[in-house]
Amino acid sequence: MKLMAVDGNSVLNRAFYGIRLLSNKDGIYTNAIFGFINIILKLMDDIKPDAVAFAFDLKAPTFRHLMFDDYKANRKGMPEELAVQLPLVKELLVDLGYKIVEKEGYEADDILGTLAQRCKDDGDECVIATGDRDSLQLVGDGVTVVLAATKMGRAEYTVYGPEEVREKYGVTPTQFIDVKALMGDASDNIPGVAGIGEKTATDLISRFGSIEYIFEHFDEIELKPGVRKKLQDAQGIAQMSKVLATIDLDAPVECGARCYVRGVPDEGAAVRLLSKLEMYSTIQRLGLRADAATASAPAEAPGENEPPAAAIPVSELDKAALEKLLKETEPVSFCVRAEGEEITEGWAACAKGVFHTKDAAFIDRLLQAQGVKLVTDNGKALHHHAITRGYRIGNLIFDVSLAAYLLSPTSASYDLTMLSSQYGAKVPLLEGEGKDERGALDAAMTLALYPPLLAAIQKNEQDKLLFEIEMPLSQVLAQMEHTGFDIDTAGVAEFGKELDKNILSLQERIYGFAGEVFNINSPKQLGVILFEKLELPTRKKTKTGYSTNADVLESLRGKHPIIEEILEYRKLTKLKSTYVDGLLAAVFPDGRIHSSFNQTETRTGRISSTEPNMQNIPVRTELGSTLRKFFKAPAGWNLIDADYSQIELRVLASIADDENMIAAFQMGEDIHRQTAAQVFRLTPLEVTPLMRSRAKAVNFGIVYGIGAFSLSQDIGVSVAEADSYIKGYLDTYRGVAKYMEEIKKFAKDNGYVVTLMGRRRYLPELSSSNRNMRNFGERVAMNTPIQGTAADIIKIAMVRVSDALERAGLKTRLILQVHDELILAAPPEEVDRASAILKEEMENAVHLKVPMEVDVHAGENWLAAKG
Repeated sequence: MKLMAVDGNSVLNRAFYGIRLLSNKDGIYTNAIFGFINIILKLMDDIKPDAVAFAFDLKAPTFRHLMFDDYKANRKGMPEELAVQLPLVKELLVDLGYKIVEKEGYEADDILGTLAQRCKDDGDECVIATGDRDSLQLVGDGVTVVLAATKMGRAEYTVYGPEEVREKYGVTPTQFIDVKALMGDASDNIPGVAGIGEKTATDLISRFGSIEYIFEHFDEIELKPGVRKKLQDAQGIAQMSKVLATIDLDAPVECGARCYVRGVPDEGAAVRLLSKLEMYSTIQRLGLRADAATASAPAEAPGENEPPAAAIPVSELDKAALEKLLKETEPVSFCVRAEGEEITEGWAACAKGVFHTKDAAFIDRLLQAQGVKLVTDNGKALHHHAITRGYRIGNLIFDVSLAAYLLSPTSASYDLTMLSSQYGAKVPLLEGEGKDERGALDAAMTLALYPPLLAAIQKNEQDKLLFEIEMPLSQVLAQMEHTGFDIDTAGVAEFGKELDKNILSLQERIYGFAGEVFNINSPKQLGVILFEKLELPTRKKTKTGYSTNADVLESLRGKHPIIEEILEYRKLTKLKSTYVDGLLAAVFPDGRIHSSFNQTETRTGRISSTEPNMQNIPVRTELGSTLRKFFKAPAGWNLIDADYSQIELRVLASIADDENMIAAFQMGEDIHRQTAAQVFRLTPLEVTPLMRSRAKAVNFGIVYGIGAFSLSQDIGVSVAEADSYIKGYLDTYRGVAKYMEEIKKFAKDNGYVVTLMGRRRYLPELSSSNRNMRNFGERVAMNTPIQGTAADIIKIAMVRVSDALERAGLKTRLILQVHDELILAAPPEEVDRASAILKEEMENAVHLKVPMEVDVHAGENWLAAKG
């Protein structure tokens, strides 16, 4: 029989320090739990034990403390972020059916040693999993030690048998104790012999075998005078150190391997705990059923008028059932599968059952039925179907995924089974032929999630955000995806050929400077050329070679002409692979790009896009901007481009209620010039372009918590000068300075910040004991209300523009949103009216304490329409 004995504290500690801090929206840290489970699962997969025991330390003093008062006296306490995870790991292990072993007066090491001895006595095999090499003394017949760790977020381990210990440390496993006794152990505060380090200790024990032999033959053995004196002065300390370093093999542990066969797990309890911690991927990795949380949740006494939940049938949606469904007064959920934009089949759930259909006509009637209150988990898919068939959905009352996103914007997934566990949704049991269909379960879960998610949205006062912004926006995004953006594929291909020529030319020049042909894309080969052959100055070489990242190359500008060529080569190859090749691969048969817009991706509320990422088309370089001319209007039409002017600074002025900033915007002044004038105590006419540029950097950096050092790097001045700019800015805009302090306090007191429209971002980082994490949390606290409000404003504008164009009966359509910019495609006769609508709706999307300003231009392609 094979027992895996786990040093719980040690493995958890390794996991904690191997993975960056993670937490759920309530601020409960989870990184150690996540890493711990990763390590254990990897070990389980590779070792395949028959039984597993988890040993943990207790806070009570051990026999070692009674022997030596200063034992472990220098050890720092467990960080609070780790301490809160320890009981959760234990709770999870018990839920999963594993046994935990803790003994007052003994350390986890003693429990491991005793279990290993029990296995030896019983003829069983023992594998000790730990992050502490002290356990190497236990290695022997039938006992191996696995030193586990987490590196770059991944579980790793090294296996030690007797030969591996001798090869690595030059002594046998049992002699490992003597080495530690001589050299001491700072982490455990075992004194050892003063002045003897690991090298000397290992040499002594490899030559003489043990401490006992050394002192028994002290006058006979050959020792250096200095070593002899140190040993002679510390004989008693060395012997006590050996006792402290020796793992007890006879702790009061009841039995061996057979006592630690895994028991029956409480799946529901494990899933509920992991759902609370928002560790949904771990639920899947552990092979747990996500619906087990509701299936096995502790029964609640039904209310006086609340009968116990009953199973509901799953059946095909025939005509009679449809007619009944269309007259349903209570909410009906509808979940679908789609191919492209059209729904191929759907499942509708109500109190009477779950109904399945593949009939498009039935689906159309359901989506247009005025009396039906539809709840879904993917409103955009429903809108896509409706758009292709020429109608708008008017009966959608709730979108589970969008609600879940607003409630927890940092979650990695909004899977329905996970949400059901997290929010305690009472999902009914299904019966009938289709009960095992995923769509049927989705429909049942969607309906069950509606009440708790609605209650949570109302509690957070996010009703308007969900019902007036996010849900209407999903229809707008579906229309944008459907319409797409025309692209000049021949022009893009030709542009790619020009890039290839320039890249080839750059390659030849780089090879010429290097004096040889090499792989420019290989950091290792490039590092050798730059820092060994050309002898350019570099930082310390790492195990993997020299760093050749962008920062390193930038720091080498002017040191050698090859650097400029490599930077340009990287820029062009990135442009070619990511944008030229990427765009051509994304063109649909209709000659358009149909990017996918995601509402539930970012923490700030901004919309993201994929296939391709339209938010990331380069604009800051001339070559990158050229790409925009290939995005064109449909034949004979025009593009209309509108861009908010300095929207985040206007939001800041309004939220901070800063008199000086508000006055500057109300008078239509150049805010950056005005800032420079006030900071440098000049008239606006005296402000130079360089001064304006520096003031602009402060304006945009201040609510990102920019410090004097970062600002000095950005604008090329001394730290002292940058510091004076920041102080001058905060003295000028005292409302902003006050806002920054107040929002940090609000975030610390409440655990989150909120935008003007009620969007929240939770900030567990603020409670971290790690100063860098707290500083990060403060920067996010200052910036999120600004950036998040700006994101909300552009979303409101998108809904208003789309609705206004439709009300006006125009053919013009909204086709793209990029950050603070909206683009319409319009026939020539509608350009003026559509431009006026676009400007009107964007400038009046919200009413701040400063005017919103929008620049509108038209042109035949995106570059021309930018004005």
